[in-house]
Amino acid sequence: MNAEFIEALHEIEREKGISKEVLIEAIEAALVSGYKRNFNSAQNVRVDINRELGNVRVFARKTVVEEVTDPRAQISLDEAQEIDPNYMVDDIIDMEVTPRDFGRIAAQTAKQVVTQRIREAERGIIYSEFIDREQDIVTGIVQRQDGRFYYIDLGKVEALMPLNEKMPNESFKQGDRVKAFITKVEKTTKGPQIFVSRTHPGLLKRLFELEVPEIFDGVVEIKSVAREAGDRSKIAVYSADPNVDPVGACVGPKGMRVQTIVQELKGEKIDIMKWSEETAEYVANALSPSKVVHVTVYEGEKVTRVIVPDYQLSLAIGKRGQNARLAAKLTGWKIDIKSETQAAEEGFVYSEPVSVIPAKGFKETGEALVQDEAYDIEANAVEEASTADVVDERE
Repeated sequence: MNAEFIEALHEIEREKGISKEVLIEAIEAALVSGYKRNFNSAQNVRVDINRELGNVRVFARKTVVEEVTDPRAQISLDEAQEIDPNYMVDDIIDMEVTPRDFGRIAAQTAKQVVTQRIREAERGIIYSEFIDREQDIVTGIVQRQDGRFYYIDLGKVEALMPLNEKMPNESFKQGDRVKAFITKVEKTTKGPQIFVSRTHPGLLKRLFELEVPEIFDGVVEIKSVAREAGDRSKIAVYSADPNVDPVGACVGPKGMRVQTIVQELKGEKIDIMKWSEETAEYVANALSPSKVVHVTVYEGEKVTRVIVPDYQLSLAIGKRGQNARLAAKLTGWKIDIKSETQAAEEGFVYSEPVSVIPAKGFKETGEALVQDEAYDIEANAVEEASTADVVDERE
């Protein structure tokens, strides 16, 4: 090795961001192993590389003793004092033992070490970059597909998208550009593995952040997202500024902002509603587009009963219970939906738009409904309804 090698290390430091000193120390450690392996030596040796000229020297470390029992690791006091009269017993002497053809071994070892360190550093840089982008959107190009994954080229690395993380209403071919949500970044022996998804609710949230400046600036806040990918989603938004309409900001002029997101999600319908800290109002908003007559909040059981007009029952429950199911996911409350006629038949009397029952249980005085008879929207249980598009899934 020579000065050109040192200059090459400087260049690697500039281009790859790997410290020259780190590389030299790694080469020195590798050369120690190489020396012992090639010269069948059990000596305690160290390798020194000149930081300016690139010269490589090997030194055997020996301990000064009165009587030598192991010549490979010891030197007599008389021999030591011939080198330097100041040496005493138990001092350590570095004696140069550089082999004549060690330069060839050094060059080969250095090449292997530098190549390995560059590869490790590049993997580390990629991992550091993408671990900071976990829960964010990336855009890539579909490369290929096997029985488990789509492989998406992100430039420096390939991301993996499991087949079940693709929306049901879309398909990809090689060369397609696709936006996806980074769900997980793992460090492996083969480098970082990045997993992405098109069905994760976080994708919808990030798309709104990209399209709506008020969300990016923090004026409008996304409180909750519920999604059935490829079909329908609900998103609850809020603004502390009374002069800002959070729903209008997300919809955009002539619906342009939300339409851009709908197109990206291949026609997925998106309901945008206003978040409220009042549970009853929040649940009523979440059941949009249906109208709500009355909401009873059972705080202890995390259950709400919602009364809707007879002609709105089908709309409130939705096709296969989807509207009510998404509303339950969005709010975190179980929702029991009844029409006005059903409520009257069961003797449920209400006068105010909202009633709150602290923690006495779901059953109320004078009514026959108990908690386990409620519409458990999370389990997709839907009671009888007069319209054809409402299905009783308990049958």
